[in-house]
Amino acid sequence: MIYWMLKVIVVGPVLRVLFRPWITGHGRIPARGGAILASNHLSFSDSIFLPLMVSRRITFPAKKEYFTGKGVKGWATKMFFTTTGQIPIDRSGGEASMVAVRTGLKFLRRGELFGIYPEGTRSPDGRLYRGKTGMARMALEAGVPIIPVAMIDTDKAQPTGQKIPNLHQVGVKIGNPMYFSQYAGQEEDRAVLRTITDEVMRSLAALSGQEYVDEYSSVVKERMAAAQKARISAAAKARVGEAKANVGQAREVVRDRTASVAEQFSARFSKEDGDAAPGTTTDDRKDEHSE
Repeated sequence: MIYWMLKVIVVGPVLRVLFRPWITGHGRIPARGGAILASNHLSFSDSIFLPLMVSRRITFPAKKEYFTGKGVKGWATKMFFTTTGQIPIDRSGGEASMVAVRTGLKFLRRGELFGIYPEGTRSPDGRLYRGKTGMARMALEAGVPIIPVAMIDTDKAQPTGQKIPNLHQVGVKIGNPMYFSQYAGQEEDRAVLRTITDEVMRSLAALSGQEYVDEYSSVVKERMAAAQKARISAAAKARVGEAKANVGQAREVVRDRTASVAEQFSARFSKEDGDAAPGTTTDDRKDEHSE
Protein backbone atom coordinates (compact mmCIF):
# COMPACT_ATOMS: atom_id res chain seq x y z
CA MET A 1 0.00 0.00 0.00
CA ILE A 2 2.71 2.48 0.98
CA TYR A 3 4.69 1.46 -2.13
CA TRP A 4 1.84 2.53 -4.42
CA MET A 5 1.14 5.71 -2.47
CA LEU A 6 4.76 6.82 -2.84
CA LYS A 7 4.84 5.87 -6.51
CA VAL A 8 1.50 7.28 -7.64
CA ILE A 9 0.65 10.07 -5.19
CA VAL A 10 3.56 11.31 -3.06
CA VAL A 11 6.96 10.92 -4.75
CA GLY A 12 6.24 9.77 -8.29
CA PRO A 13 4.53 12.92 -9.61
CA VAL A 14 7.30 15.15 -8.27
CA LEU A 15 10.04 13.04 -9.87
CA ARG A 16 8.21 13.03 -13.19
CA VAL A 17 8.04 16.83 -13.22
CA LEU A 18 11.64 17.40 -12.13
CA PHE A 19 13.46 14.72 -14.15
CA ARG A 20 11.06 14.13 -17.08
CA PRO A 21 11.87 10.38 -17.22
CA TRP A 22 11.11 8.47 -20.43
CA ILE A 23 10.82 4.77 -21.21
CA THR A 24 10.91 2.62 -24.33
CA GLY A 25 9.95 -1.04 -24.70
CA HIS A 26 7.58 -1.10 -21.75
CA GLY A 27 5.35 -3.58 -23.63
CA ARG A 28 8.16 -6.15 -23.51
CA ILE A 29 7.56 -6.68 -19.80
CA PRO A 30 4.92 -9.43 -19.40
CA ALA A 31 1.65 -8.28 -17.87
CA ARG A 32 1.78 -11.16 -15.40
CA GLY A 33 4.14 -13.91 -14.29
CA GLY A 34 7.65 -13.85 -12.90
CA ALA A 35 10.58 -12.26 -14.72
CA ILE A 36 14.03 -10.96 -13.89
CA LEU A 37 14.81 -7.36 -14.84
CA ALA A 38 18.60 -7.29 -15.26
CA SER A 39 19.74 -3.67 -15.21
CA ASN A 40 22.99 -1.82 -15.55
CA HIS A 41 23.83 0.17 -12.43
CA LEU A 42 24.98 3.76 -12.81
CA SER A 43 23.47 5.48 -9.80
CA PHE A 44 21.70 5.03 -6.49
CA SER A 45 18.64 6.47 -8.20
CA ASP A 46 18.35 3.49 -10.59
CA SER A 47 16.30 1.72 -7.92
CA ILE A 48 13.93 4.70 -7.86
CA PHE A 49 13.43 5.51 -11.53
CA LEU A 50 13.03 1.95 -12.81
CA PRO A 51 10.12 1.10 -10.45
CA LEU A 52 8.65 4.52 -11.18
CA MET A 53 8.52 3.85 -14.94
CA VAL A 54 7.32 0.24 -14.84
CA SER A 55 3.63 -0.30 -14.13
CA ARG A 56 4.14 -3.57 -12.22
CA ARG A 57 5.76 -3.67 -8.80
CA ILE A 58 9.47 -4.57 -8.77
CA THR A 59 11.35 -5.98 -5.80
CA PHE A 60 15.06 -5.19 -5.59
CA PRO A 61 17.79 -6.61 -3.37
CA ALA A 62 19.74 -3.89 -1.54
CA LYS A 63 22.84 -4.19 0.62
CA LYS A 64 21.91 -5.01 4.19
CA GLU A 65 23.76 -1.96 5.56
CA TYR A 66 20.81 0.15 4.39
CA PHE A 67 18.59 -1.69 6.87
CA THR A 68 20.86 -1.73 9.92
CA GLY A 69 21.65 1.97 10.48
CA LYS A 70 21.33 3.53 13.92
CA GLY A 71 19.34 6.52 15.13
CA VAL A 72 16.75 8.55 13.26
CA LYS A 73 18.70 8.51 9.99
CA GLY A 74 19.10 4.74 10.13
CA TRP A 75 15.40 4.27 10.82
CA ALA A 76 14.43 6.61 7.98
CA THR A 77 16.74 4.83 5.54
CA LYS A 78 15.35 1.43 6.50
CA MET A 79 11.77 2.64 6.09
CA PHE A 80 12.53 4.14 2.69
CA PHE A 81 14.06 0.95 1.31
CA THR A 82 11.38 -1.24 2.83
CA THR A 83 8.45 0.82 1.54
CA THR A 84 9.98 1.11 -1.95
CA GLY A 85 10.04 -2.66 -2.35
CA GLN A 86 13.66 -3.46 -1.54
CA ILE A 87 14.91 -6.31 0.61
CA PRO A 88 18.22 -6.66 2.52
CA ILE A 89 20.89 -8.83 0.93
CA ASP A 90 24.33 -9.79 2.23
CA ARG A 91 26.75 -9.19 -0.67
CA SER A 92 29.81 -10.76 0.96
CA GLY A 93 29.71 -13.77 -1.37
CA GLY A 94 29.77 -17.50 -0.69
CA GLU A 95 26.72 -18.74 1.23
CA ALA A 96 25.42 -15.17 1.38
CA SER A 97 25.10 -15.23 -2.42
CA MET A 98 23.01 -18.38 -2.24
CA VAL A 99 20.73 -16.72 0.30
CA ALA A 100 20.24 -13.88 -2.17
CA VAL A 101 19.35 -16.37 -4.90
CA ARG A 102 16.84 -18.19 -2.69
CA THR A 103 15.28 -14.87 -1.71
CA GLY A 104 14.87 -13.89 -5.35
CA LEU A 105 13.34 -17.26 -6.17
CA LYS A 106 10.57 -16.70 -3.63
CA PHE A 107 9.37 -13.62 -5.49
CA LEU A 108 9.78 -15.16 -8.94
CA ARG A 109 7.82 -18.28 -8.01
CA ARG A 110 5.02 -16.04 -6.76
CA GLY A 111 4.86 -14.58 -10.27
CA GLU A 112 6.46 -11.24 -9.38
CA LEU A 113 9.14 -9.10 -11.00
CA PHE A 114 12.57 -9.23 -9.42
CA GLY A 115 15.08 -6.51 -10.27
CA ILE A 116 18.78 -7.26 -10.14
CA TYR A 117 22.06 -5.55 -10.97
CA PRO A 118 24.24 -8.34 -12.40
CA GLU A 119 27.38 -6.22 -12.02
CA GLY A 120 26.85 -6.43 -8.26
CA THR A 121 27.70 -2.79 -7.61
CA ARG A 122 27.55 0.61 -9.29
CA SER A 123 29.87 1.24 -12.20
CA PRO A 124 32.87 3.33 -11.09
CA ASP A 125 33.32 5.00 -14.47
CA GLY A 126 30.18 4.60 -16.56
CA ARG A 127 31.31 1.42 -18.31
CA LEU A 128 29.49 -1.92 -18.11
CA TYR A 129 31.30 -4.65 -16.20
CA ARG A 130 31.24 -8.45 -16.04
CA GLY A 131 28.02 -9.91 -14.65
CA LYS A 132 27.67 -12.33 -11.78
CA THR A 133 25.89 -15.62 -12.45
CA GLY A 134 23.23 -15.43 -9.74
CA MET A 135 20.58 -14.17 -12.17
CA ALA A 136 21.24 -17.09 -14.52
CA ARG A 137 20.76 -19.60 -11.70
CA MET A 138 17.48 -17.93 -10.68
CA ALA A 139 16.20 -17.85 -14.25
CA LEU A 140 16.81 -21.58 -14.70
CA GLU A 141 15.43 -22.64 -11.33
CA ALA A 142 12.30 -20.48 -11.60
CA GLY A 143 11.85 -20.99 -15.34
CA VAL A 144 11.47 -17.27 -16.03
CA PRO A 145 12.90 -14.94 -18.69
CA ILE A 146 15.64 -12.39 -18.12
CA ILE A 147 14.77 -8.95 -19.47
CA PRO A 148 17.72 -6.58 -20.02
CA VAL A 149 17.10 -3.03 -18.82
CA ALA A 150 19.31 -0.04 -19.60
CA MET A 151 19.22 2.97 -17.30
CA ILE A 152 20.17 6.11 -19.20
CA ASP A 153 21.88 9.17 -17.68
CA THR A 154 20.95 8.41 -14.07
CA ASP A 155 24.62 8.93 -13.23
CA LYS A 156 24.31 12.48 -14.57
CA ALA A 157 21.20 13.11 -12.49
CA GLN A 158 22.83 11.77 -9.34
CA PRO A 159 26.56 11.00 -9.52
CA THR A 160 27.99 8.61 -6.95
CA GLY A 161 28.55 10.38 -3.63
CA GLN A 162 26.36 13.37 -4.49
CA LYS A 163 23.40 13.70 -2.12
CA ILE A 164 21.52 16.48 -3.90
CA PRO A 165 20.70 15.38 -7.48
CA ASN A 166 21.05 17.42 -10.62
CA LEU A 167 17.90 18.19 -12.60
CA HIS A 168 18.85 16.06 -15.61
CA GLN A 169 16.47 14.02 -17.74
CA VAL A 170 16.80 10.25 -17.35
CA GLY A 171 15.55 7.30 -19.36
CA VAL A 172 14.82 3.57 -19.29
CA LYS A 173 15.22 1.15 -22.20
CA ILE A 174 13.57 -2.26 -21.93
CA GLY A 175 15.06 -5.01 -24.10
CA ASN A 176 13.53 -8.19 -25.46
CA PRO A 177 12.94 -11.00 -22.94
CA MET A 178 15.61 -13.69 -23.09
CA TYR A 179 14.56 -17.30 -22.56
CA PHE A 180 16.95 -20.11 -21.70
CA SER A 181 14.73 -23.16 -21.58
CA GLN A 182 17.38 -25.10 -23.54
CA TYR A 183 19.47 -25.11 -20.38
CA ALA A 184 16.69 -26.31 -18.06
CA GLY A 185 18.00 -28.51 -15.25
CA GLN A 186 21.60 -27.29 -15.66
CA GLU A 187 21.59 -24.64 -12.93
CA GLU A 188 24.57 -26.36 -11.26
CA ASP A 189 26.71 -26.17 -14.40
CA ARG A 190 29.02 -23.19 -13.97
CA ALA A 191 29.86 -23.08 -17.66
CA VAL A 192 26.17 -22.84 -18.55
CA LEU A 193 25.60 -20.10 -15.96
CA ARG A 194 28.53 -18.13 -17.33
CA THR A 195 27.29 -18.55 -20.90
CA ILE A 196 23.83 -17.22 -20.00
CA THR A 197 25.26 -14.34 -17.97
CA ASP A 198 27.65 -13.25 -20.72
CA GLU A 199 24.86 -13.36 -23.29
CA VAL A 200 22.69 -11.12 -21.12
CA MET A 201 25.56 -8.70 -20.56
CA ARG A 202 26.21 -8.44 -24.30
CA SER A 203 22.55 -7.60 -24.87
CA LEU A 204 22.69 -5.08 -22.06
CA ALA A 205 25.79 -3.42 -23.53
CA ALA A 206 24.09 -3.12 -26.93
CA LEU A 207 20.95 -1.69 -25.31
CA SER A 208 22.75 0.86 -23.10
CA GLY A 209 25.55 1.78 -25.51
CA GLN A 210 28.12 1.32 -22.74
CA GLU A 211 31.62 0.03 -23.29
CA TYR A 212 31.86 -3.51 -21.93
CA VAL A 213 34.73 -4.56 -19.66
CA ASP A 214 35.18 -8.28 -19.00
CA GLU A 215 36.20 -7.73 -15.41
CA TYR A 216 34.24 -7.51 -12.16
CA SER A 217 33.37 -3.96 -11.13
CA SER A 218 34.21 -4.71 -7.49
CA VAL A 219 37.77 -5.67 -8.45
CA VAL A 220 38.19 -2.47 -10.45
CA LYS A 221 36.86 -0.43 -7.52
CA GLU A 222 39.35 -2.06 -5.14
CA ARG A 223 42.18 -1.28 -7.56
CA MET A 224 41.04 2.32 -7.94
CA ALA A 225 40.76 2.70 -4.15
CA ALA A 226 44.28 1.29 -3.70
CA ALA A 227 45.63 3.69 -6.33
CA GLN A 228 43.87 6.61 -4.65
CA LYS A 229 45.31 5.58 -1.29
CA ALA A 230 48.77 5.37 -2.81
CA ARG A 231 48.37 8.86 -4.34
CA ILE A 232 47.25 10.28 -1.00
CA SER A 233 50.16 8.59 0.76
CA ALA A 234 52.64 9.91 -1.81
CA ALA A 235 51.20 13.42 -1.49
CA ALA A 236 51.43 13.23 2.30
CA LYS A 237 55.04 12.09 2.10
CA ALA A 238 55.80 14.93 -0.29
CA ARG A 239 54.25 17.43 2.12
CA VAL A 240 56.27 15.98 5.03
CA GLY A 241 59.45 16.19 2.94
CA GLU A 242 58.66 19.77 2.00
CA ALA A 243 58.01 20.64 5.66
CA LYS A 244 61.32 19.08 6.69
CA ALA A 245 63.10 21.03 3.98
CA ASN A 246 61.47 24.25 5.17
CA VAL A 247 62.54 23.50 8.75
CA GLY A 248 66.08 22.85 7.55
CA GLN A 249 66.13 26.13 5.68
CA ALA A 250 64.79 27.96 8.73
CA ARG A 251 67.52 26.44 10.88
CA GLU A 252 70.17 27.57 8.41
CA VAL A 253 68.75 31.10 8.45
CA VAL A 254 68.80 31.13 12.27
CA ARG A 255 72.39 29.83 12.32
CA ASP A 256 73.47 32.43 9.78
CA ARG A 257 71.82 35.27 11.71
CA THR A 258 73.25 34.04 14.99
CA ALA A 259 76.72 33.87 13.49
CA SER A 260 76.30 37.36 12.03
CA VAL A 261 75.24 38.81 15.39
CA ALA A 262 78.13 37.06 17.10
CA GLU A 263 80.57 38.51 14.57
CA GLN A 264 79.16 41.99 15.10
CA PHE A 265 79.55 41.78 18.87
CA SER A 266 83.04 40.35 18.50
CA ALA A 267 84.03 43.13 16.13
CA ARG A 268 82.61 45.75 18.47
CA PHE A 269 84.49 44.50 21.51
CA SER A 270 87.64 44.14 19.48
CA LYS A 271 87.36 47.77 18.38
CA GLU A 272 86.85 48.99 21.94
CA ASP A 273 89.90 47.06 23.05
CA GLY A 274 91.91 48.54 20.18
CA ASP A 275 90.95 52.15 21.14
CA ALA A 276 92.48 51.81 24.66
CA ALA A 277 96.09 53.05 25.30
CA PRO A 278 98.80 50.44 25.02
CA GLY A 279 99.30 48.71 28.36
CA THR A 280 96.01 50.06 29.77
CA THR A 281 93.57 47.53 31.15
CA THR A 282 89.81 47.78 31.23
CA ASP A 283 89.92 48.53 34.96
CA ASP A 284 92.43 51.31 34.31
CA ARG A 285 90.05 52.87 31.83
CA LYS A 286 87.24 52.73 34.37
CA ASP A 287 89.47 54.49 36.93
CA GLU A 288 90.32 57.18 34.42
CA HIS A 289 86.67 57.85 33.78
CA SER A 290 85.88 57.96 37.47
CA GLU A 291 88.56 60.65 38.07
